[in-house]
Amino acid sequence: MLFPTGHRGAATPAPVVPSTGRLQPLGLDQVRITGGPWARRQEVNATATLAHIEHWLEREGWLANFDLAVTGGLAEGRRGREFSDSEVYKLLEAMAWELGRRPDAGLEHRFGAMVRRVAAAQEPDGYVGTRFGRPGQEPRYTDLEWGHELYCQGHLYQAAAARARTGRPGDLLVEVARRSADHVCATFGPDGNQGICGHAEVEVGLAELGRALAEPRYLAQAALFLDRRGYGVLADIEFGRSYYQDDVPVRDTEVFHGHAVRANYLAAGAVDVAVETGDEKLLDAVAGQWQRAQARRTYLTGGQGSHHQDEAFGDDWVLPPDRAYSETCASVGSVMVSWRLLLARGGAEYADAIERALTNVIATSPAHDGQSFFYANTLHQRVPAEDVATDEVSKRAEASLRAPWFEVSCCPPNVARTFASLAAYVATVDDGGVQLHQYAPAEIRATLPSGEQVALDVVTGYPVDGRVEVRVRAAPASGWTLTLRVPSWSPSARVRVDDGAVREVGPGAVQVAGPGAGGVVVLELDTVPRFVVPDPHIDAVRGCVAVQRGPEVLCLESVDLPAGRGVDDVVVDASVPPWEVDGTVYVRAGSLGAGADGRDGDGDDGNGWPYAASDAVVPRPRPDLRDVRLVPYHDWANRGPATMRVWLPTL
Repeated sequence: MLFPTGHRGAATPAPVVPSTGRLQPLGLDQVRITGGPWARRQEVNATATLAHIEHWLEREGWLANFDLAVTGGLAEGRRGREFSDSEVYKLLEAMAWELGRRPDAGLEHRFGAMVRRVAAAQEPDGYVGTRFGRPGQEPRYTDLEWGHELYCQGHLYQAAAARARTGRPGDLLVEVARRSADHVCATFGPDGNQGICGHAEVEVGLAELGRALAEPRYLAQAALFLDRRGYGVLADIEFGRSYYQDDVPVRDTEVFHGHAVRANYLAAGAVDVAVETGDEKLLDAVAGQWQRAQARRTYLTGGQGSHHQDEAFGDDWVLPPDRAYSETCASVGSVMVSWRLLLARGGAEYADAIERALTNVIATSPAHDGQSFFYANTLHQRVPAEDVATDEVSKRAEASLRAPWFEVSCCPPNVARTFASLAAYVATVDDGGVQLHQYAPAEIRATLPSGEQVALDVVTGYPVDGRVEVRVRAAPASGWTLTLRVPSWSPSARVRVDDGAVREVGPGAVQVAGPGAGGVVVLELDTVPRFVVPDPHIDAVRGCVAVQRGPEVLCLESVDLPAGRGVDDVVVDASVPPWEVDGTVYVRAGSLGAGADGRDGDGDDGNGWPYAASDAVVPRPRPDLRDVRLVPYHDWANRGPATMRVWLPTL
């Protein structure tokens, strides 16, 4: 039986709460991030980003579209793209998680006012949407390829699940979502419209709403949408049906492909369906697709998508740094998939992928003040951008400076809902104990499936400092196990329980016998900065190195170079390892500058042709070397227009 009454974790305030699986998530009522970079991100998100998004939704009229639905002015007055409703729903989800994390009367009032505007626009049969179906508009569901109607309602369901799980199952938003989901099931059920949405999302939304409300019909409808996809249900387009994953059935797909956000959302929904229906073959298929995408179609930063024109994955090994699209939302989607696979099967590789995407893409998107964002996340910026106006809507993706809002502004609210729910990705429990997956100063107050309590305080300067200290405040008298993750970037680590012997461990999951109250477990990870070399199949960066310190990918930014020199002039002496002084990482590097023949390094030999014949390959003249500063990739472009690169050519 799907979703049995009182299934485990039914009311857990967390984005993903499966009824079964290897690990059980802990919610915002059991984990609190208390310091460090992620606590600062959450504070900025709460105090600046949520209001910033709300302001732009009002200013651009996307929220007012719901008011026009009531007054009858949609055909003439509607503003925004066909999917603009979804940004309202994502903001509501972010607000719901934030209210679950830290109640606030003012935010609660704003949340309620927004929900009432959405509810007023809902039609008697449960349909909710502002782009189709009203007088003067196209009929409902007549453009499933591009209309995003089901996509938008999927985000509504995720917002409602967040509200239900944070203690408000009777909230108006939950009722709106329930009526909408009933309408979708009636319209697209086995004997109804046999279509699917061109942008996957309704599948994961239905699954999570079904879990939150213990309603198996919603999961059944998600499974139905999933099973229909891949058979050419949608019309063909210039990018091919692979763009929206309608070319190959999900179970037969070998690797994530097509539009990167769609692919990840679809995979997340597939894991939800597989877990709740006990479909191990489907789960195996998605796990294999994930593994191959991570191994061959993912950037060093964790970003995914190397095509600008269709926001899509490239073929295997096609990972050009200067054309990296690496959309922020694709990494939000990749976290969704990785977390679901982790809960279903365990495995440190899934937590590694989450950390990589969070640290180097999702954290890179917002500026330090939380009021401007990257849509795409290139790994090589060749030309500095002009200043971005703070009061204008920007074209998406192309700017090398963060913009306050975009014509397609999916990324800001996606970042906001992720940061607001971040504590839910820190730890899990199983029958034997507690597992730590992400490291940050935190308080963990967990209830094991047995009903016994474990209370932990995590003290760390992570990610710059690799020492993670877990202080046990309460523990079962019968014994328990603490599982720690040694990330793949740490070639070795040391763990010690209380004053016992130090144990040398390698990457992966490490289990220790949990001490009693007052005990301490110390994990020491190797965060020495290191060169990273690419797989030789990735020809776009062959002969280059990158630098990584712990989970942070570093980059060279032009503001740290002498006047007149750019990042494309720099070559690195890879025989000298990177080093760190007072928290700053350096490499030994030189400028191509003027070579032995007097050329200025611009690639032009004076005859308008940058290539020269030679009977033998001769070493390039060795430039004068100097110490060059690197910065964390997630901090770049916070000091004004600049050029930047992650992969650096070597001498």
